[in-house]
Amino acid sequence: MSLCRSLTAIVLGLALAACAPVETQQAEVKPTENCPVELVVLGVGQDAGAPQIGNPDDPAWKDPSKKLYATSLGLLDHENGKRYLFEATPDIREQMQIMDTLLPYDGEGPYIDGIFLTHAHIGHYGGLMFLGRESMGAKGVPVYAMPRMKAYLETNGPWSQLVELENIELIDQSEPNGLFLDSLSKIADFEADIEVSGFIVPHRDEYSETAGYLIINTKTQDAMVFIPDVDQWDSNVELVSSVSDPKMKYAFIDATFYDDNELSGRDMSKIPHPRVTESMDLIEAAGDDSLKDKIRFIHINHTNPLRDKNSAAYKAMTERGFKLAYRGEQFCL
Repeated sequence: MSLCRSLTAIVLGLALAACAPVETQQAEVKPTENCPVELVVLGVGQDAGAPQIGNPDDPAWKDPSKKLYATSLGLLDHENGKRYLFEATPDIREQMQIMDTLLPYDGEGPYIDGIFLTHAHIGHYGGLMFLGRESMGAKGVPVYAMPRMKAYLETNGPWSQLVELENIELIDQSEPNGLFLDSLSKIADFEADIEVSGFIVPHRDEYSETAGYLIINTKTQDAMVFIPDVDQWDSNVELVSSVSDPKMKYAFIDATFYDDNELSGRDMSKIPHPRVTESMDLIEAAGDDSLKDKIRFIHINHTNPLRDKNSAAYKAMTERGFKLAYRGEQFCL
């Protein structure tokens, strides 16, 4: 089923009022007043973030403001004191500190009220290790995953130990008690009429399938989508038609590589991921400039020139009317 068709199959909604984007690698995180449900960007980097091992000249070694945390989003229910996380990255310690700043843990229930995983590549689930007994020894953190992802965690150590010791509770999102619900209130007393629905996207699936997520508010009939990894835009994941839907307010989409000239000495045609230039071309071909305001590029590789706001690539992107997501960006839902 295409993402566009999946949108029309669900009663949609998500009221999003974003703060103005900033032109640094991170924004200052501040508590938001009069915002019952809030989304915060916790990282925009590819799985290994930046700087990476074996790159001694990366400017982030000397300038921490240029560091990239692996891609993650946080969802905060201020009215009910609930915190949800999209992806469990290797940077989960710093990312949960951001969440703690915005909505401190009240000591009741699990430390994280739900983690939504997309797939089994290191930057998307590796942070689960910090929930184990060698670290915080979490209790009963709900972890939502597609069936193969769930089975992978259950049958492979050290992740299976998290299940055995009940640090995490795995929930198959394809089952009635999983993500395909009328409301998150059925999961964790989430009273803001927010839905989270997973859908399959094409990607390198050695250990698990790959999911994208729709976050929906049934009251406002607005929505946003989170697709940090995808091999290509196709009939199953229709970028333009999905973003064109008037219900869609924001799309956080894969921007791993800017173009085909990024990795010296490698044939990038053999490395899937839609290039940023390709995604911009697709949106512009639709002939509706308002669609550009919905796009937030995310999951950028450490080689991606968009890391540098002074680069020709960054200038070209902004001149075309597109935006890069930034760590610390806050959205009121």
